[in-house]
Amino acid sequence: MQAPISNQQKPIKDLTKVFHYTDTKTRKPTRDNDPYEYMAGFGNRFQSEVIPGTLPAGQNNPQEPRFGLYTEGLTYSAFTASRHANFSTYMYRVRPAAAHNGYRKDYEHKSDIENCFLTLNPKVTTLAGQAEWTPFPLPNDNEKIDFVDGLHTLGGSGDPNLREGIALYVFMINANMDHRAYCNTDGDFLIVAQQGILHIQTEMGMLFLQPGEICVIPRGVRFAIRLGSKHNVARGYIVEIWGSGWELPDLGPLGGHGLANPRDFLHPVAHIDENLHEDWEIVNKANGRYSVIGQDHSPFDLVAWHGNAVPYKYDLTKFASQNATSIDHTDPSVNCVLTAPSRDPVTPLADFLWFGPRWDVASNTLRPPYFHRNSATEFLACLYGSGLGRSEEFLPGGGSVEVSHTPHGNFSDEYVREMRNQMNEPRRILENQMTIMVESSRSFLFTEYARSGCGTFKSQGPDPKVWDALPDKFSAYPNIKKILSQVRSDKEAWKKQLEAYYDDDWLAEMYKDHDQA
Repeated sequence: MQAPISNQQKPIKDLTKVFHYTDTKTRKPTRDNDPYEYMAGFGNRFQSEVIPGTLPAGQNNPQEPRFGLYTEGLTYSAFTASRHANFSTYMYRVRPAAAHNGYRKDYEHKSDIENCFLTLNPKVTTLAGQAEWTPFPLPNDNEKIDFVDGLHTLGGSGDPNLREGIALYVFMINANMDHRAYCNTDGDFLIVAQQGILHIQTEMGMLFLQPGEICVIPRGVRFAIRLGSKHNVARGYIVEIWGSGWELPDLGPLGGHGLANPRDFLHPVAHIDENLHEDWEIVNKANGRYSVIGQDHSPFDLVAWHGNAVPYKYDLTKFASQNATSIDHTDPSVNCVLTAPSRDPVTPLADFLWFGPRWDVASNTLRPPYFHRNSATEFLACLYGSGLGRSEEFLPGGGSVEVSHTPHGNFSDEYVREMRNQMNEPRRILENQMTIMVESSRSFLFTEYARSGCGTFKSQGPDPKVWDALPDKFSAYPNIKKILSQVRSDKEAWKKQLEAYYDDDWLAEMYKDHDQA
């Protein structure tokens, strides 16, 4: 029986206020303002066509595709890769990508791109401890900055030429990409929207991205980013991986469902530009350097395609979180949305993690994270709300980092209260906020832009004030010196007892007396 209307929960349409996507009470797989259609799934082979019947049946490369189109293949893996790791897409387009006016290397731009993260590169260096960035600066109104000019590298490890490593970026834009597209031949871009709405046009179709959503553009796929209506500025983060690809983490004992579910990943449907014969630029990034192609036709001219090297998006409010239900704080790996494997089978190159609203029910334990020195490098960024930063300056649009084995923890008043007055009742935590973390097994090197050029960097050393909140309570414990003295005395006595068993003369004499008795 349907519950009375008065007892039904009212739909929440502001996705920054939901506890989970299901609070919207929608039956659509997308938010209400998303204008595009999608195909659902993860790791599938998809197919889509603007005009039904365009895809060839039973083959990939017909002698003459329908409507006079050209067949073009995009390979993402080696031809001989195992079936589960073999990625490619066949495209049926008006003009092939090979029809262009050649590459030009003298391309002027305003971005700060660095992709060589080796110690021999003097432009990058390590950070010895914790660091934080207040919100990265948005473009001035008197300067038009699109995605090509608004992309800035913060740090990373490795080199794309070696097909091994990772890079971290921020982007701040206030203009559309007008008749120019972007093609990253180095690695995959995982794009996180923090402020503003983005229309991302890819060769395979359109994606709508807004705060709380992510998308992945596979390497080699061309795309253009434009601002949503009534949004004159946007900011976000990008994780680029080299020599690896994003996967869903294994669930192990969790079973077949949980975390990010495959059906919630959405892929675009085929879309073709209305005006095909106009001048375009294709900006290519190869080994962190820009070059440009000029051509007299749109790169977004696909009438049909099929394959599995395809862009996709995911709404982080759909994450099905798991947590401790009895004791102790669960490791952050339980919040893993996507993982990128490395050559080490037990250590990923990178994990992309979610920290959003969830229930906290553990009892007789400290619920927040304990102080730790993780082997991984951790980059945190708040998308909206109060976030999980270590200071009041950790605001949406900024970030913080701890490189490998940097000691860190939380010194907030709330944290101290948790240590002293742990309550056992269930509670909802992290409401009305969303924080993401990029965790990598690599030790990062950081760019000049991150250390000084952005103007928001703050290196954080230890604050002596923290000891007012976290004093040395051990030394003040009643009779602790007498207890330690007794421990030392007991150890000495026990040591003497043990040494007797290594004295053969003593043992022989003792057992001789025992036998005579």
